[in-house]
Amino acid sequence: MPRFALLAVLLTALATAAAASQQGSSASTSVAFVGVTVIPMDVVRVLSDQTVVIRDGRITTLGPAATIAVPPDARRVDAAGKYLIPGLAEMHAHIPSPDSAGRMDYAEEVLFLYVAHGVTTIRGMLGHPGHLDLRRRVDGGSVLGPRIWTAGPSANQTTARTATAGDSIARVNKATGYDFIKIHPGVTRAAFDALDATADQSGISFSGHVPQDVGLTRALEARYASIDHLDGYMDVLLKDGAQVDRSAGGWFGANWAMSADDGKISGIARATRDAGVWNVPTQILMESYASDETVDAMAARAELRYMPPRTRANWRNWKEQAIRQGPPPETMRRFVEVRRTLIKALHDAGAGLLLGSDAPQVWNVPGFSVHRELEAIVRSGLTPYQALETGTRNVARFFGVEDRAGTIAVGKQADLLLLEASPLTDIRNTQRQAGVVVRGRWLPREELDGRLERIAERYRSP
Repeated sequence: MPRFALLAVLLTALATAAAASQQGSSASTSVAFVGVTVIPMDVVRVLSDQTVVIRDGRITTLGPAATIAVPPDARRVDAAGKYLIPGLAEMHAHIPSPDSAGRMDYAEEVLFLYVAHGVTTIRGMLGHPGHLDLRRRVDGGSVLGPRIWTAGPSANQTTARTATAGDSIARVNKATGYDFIKIHPGVTRAAFDALDATADQSGISFSGHVPQDVGLTRALEARYASIDHLDGYMDVLLKDGAQVDRSAGGWFGANWAMSADDGKISGIARATRDAGVWNVPTQILMESYASDETVDAMAARAELRYMPPRTRANWRNWKEQAIRQGPPPETMRRFVEVRRTLIKALHDAGAGLLLGSDAPQVWNVPGFSVHRELEAIVRSGLTPYQALETGTRNVARFFGVEDRAGTIAVGKQADLLLLEASPLTDIRNTQRQAGVVVRGRWLPREELDGRLERIAERYRSP
């Protein structure tokens, strides 16, 4: 071989080795977690001292560490003392729209925040045409992000006033390629009925708010895929003969909390189950609204450093306004109590619950807030395992993908979260993360933290 050709080969080899070194964990398509305790989330059980091998985005091997040989090309992760659970879902997520120049830089950053905290699936609740292209880039690997299910632009008080408009929204959402239709407040009954009929004919579902003109009874009859925020429930829980202003329920009926009849909760929970309607409570959003925690204390939360300064200022203003103009503290406490009782009743009745926090929304930083939501679900009376189901197995059931997602088993998608301690003993342990696997790519904590620090540095106040 001529000398210059040999030099070129050597330089190419060196460059390839350097690139592989820089890529670190992403350079190998095979990873083995050795000695790990697996929480499969199929039933309440743990599998101790296991080896889990993933290759090309799938779990290929799962068994006792003493009997499983680690493939020679696999990246070995010593996971003794650690716990492996399925990746979590944020079922009421928001993906930022393109900026004024059409760039999706901030949206890509938000997607990373989800992944960096173990959220490997999101359901975008307010769509934009740019989100479909963003999903294609995530699926293709050019953008790091969770698996995306997305609504289109919502049906709301401006876009859905007539039956013709409702029919059109359903047809356009389906034809454009969105996964479902988002319902916002203000949709008229005529528009909703037309949307419902056309959606059924077109094979597209709808989720979200329950407009006042529609009401919970009609929402259950129409078989919403999911009702979000427990919207519409406070209306039907009012005591018979309660003297309330039906036009002034406030934040999801918070103003009516003192007039709620707990005796009606079990019945409406059973009706929800019978209708096959799921709920995404976003309870942490409500508890932030009702909390007596000071604004300064909320603003001092460590995760807020990953949000732009303008966003942090808007969230502070929102809470200050809630304190000034919201219901009195005793009503706020009753509001939270009623919702917790309802969440527990829905679960006990067999009505499906899904994990969602509404991020990025007031005080809900993407990725971080689902872990706060898990705590809120446990405070509502569910066990840690039952809370975890809302973000893992239940999500796969909801989407109809139980054959490939939601639990840990051979053949399933390798979307996983490695924890330092068991979340079954303390749900807060979901926040003690050693790393994340998304589409088979192992992202150790130090790699994730490095990128998080760069985000924080960009938003650090001068």
